[in-house]
Amino acid sequence: MPWTQDDYPVSMKNLDPKVRNKAIEIANALVEDEKYEDGKAIPIAIDKAKEYVKNHKND
Repeated sequence: MPWTQDDYPVSMKNLDPKVRNKAIEIANALVEDEKYEDGKAIPIAIDKAKEYVKNHKND
């Protein structure tokens, strides 16, 4: 079941909303498209989302 803005992993609870939304998007893609397990997809998605938002903060 894909994560949503209303139903996401506890580890994303305290993230900035922009980071959390991007992390949800990335985690869903990793699980669905790349066949990652949830436990691996979540930390990768959080790291990538933080990097993405940092690099696109003026968009």
